[in-house]
Parts: sequence; C-alpha cells; structure tokens
Amino acid sequence: MTVKDEMQQRLMAAFAPQQLEIVNESHKHAGHSGDDGSGESHFRILLRSEALAPLSRVARHRAVHAALGDLNTRVHAIALDLG
Repeated sequence: MTVKDEMQQRLMAAFAPQQLEIVNESHKHAGHSGDDGSGESHFRILLRSEALAPLSRVARHRAVHAALGDLNTRVHAIALDLG
C-alpha cells in the first residue's frame, strides 16, 4: 500500500469527509532536502469535513496529524488545506 493510500484510508475513517484530495508532490522536491528517494516524501491534502467545522484552525491541523499517526514521521512534508 502506498503512503497516499494509507493517508486516504486513515482520513476517511477519522473524518468521513465530503471532499478529500491527496496529491503526491514529491516529484517537485526531487534532489532537495527531505527527498528520501522513495517518491513519497511530500504531500498536499485538501480535506472538507463537517467533523472539522467546529474546530479552530490549529485544532483542525492537530486532529489531522493525530489521525495520520506514524505517517507524520514517515513523510517529510504535508501541506494542509482544511475546512
């Protein structure tokens, strides 16, 4: 299973989102710091979920990082667009 697939599985289970887009942007960072050569080091996540609506911006980010668990340490960078 790819890192992207793991992210999708965890976020779907945690938030039942109305919209979820996960884009692997690792190719944009090839040869840069944080590129481990795996092709799975940099991601952008767009997540829209009613479960996040009552939370502050910081609380939303914390909730998503908690749901991703150990993926936070396996991936160099995750850009979040939450709502």
